[in-house]
Amino acid sequence: MNDSRLVKISKYLSKYLRHTPEEIGLKLAEGGWVSVNELLAASAKHNFPISPDQLNEVVAKNNKKRFSFDTTGTLIRANQGHSVEIDLQLEPTLPPNVLYHGTGHRAVESILENGLNKMSRHHVHLSTDIATAKAVGKRHGNPVVFAVDATRMHRDGYEFYCSDNGVWLVDNVPPAYLKQI
Repeated sequence: MNDSRLVKISKYLSKYLRHTPEEIGLKLAEGGWVSVNELLAASAKHNFPISPDQLNEVVAKNNKKRFSFDTTGTLIRANQGHSVEIDLQLEPTLPPNVLYHGTGHRAVESILENGLNKMSRHHVHLSTDIATAKAVGKRHGNPVVFAVDATRMHRDGYEFYCSDNGVWLVDNVPPAYLKQI
């Protein structure tokens, strides 16, 4: 499958598994799961046919590992980034000492004043390395990276979660735990 089709399918899955599943007749089950067969039928019905092989390739090759199958391979979900109410059934986890958040330069002043907030998402997304944070920031203009003192936050009672694709999640990051790098 060519890269252009791979990207289109990934964007399609992101939209309907993270934000508007009801638009194509899907209902996310507990944990954000949906039947692979229902997803394939719904996409075909809405003039965006996806073959099982294409779906497997998108899940396997997506550089951000946005999607995963359950152990049976019959269910699929987006790993994080939902704007619809969903419990991803993640357990609180001890974070690494430092995590990183990338953003565009226009958001810096607000972040320094208000911290990182989840906005329309369920959590603030953090990465374990600067390069990933910088890549995320580039999507929003000139990238700026913040280091998050995760150890101190955890010690102060904040809960962290790690999604299936290694993205760290937290409800918010107050300015006191941030350092622009």
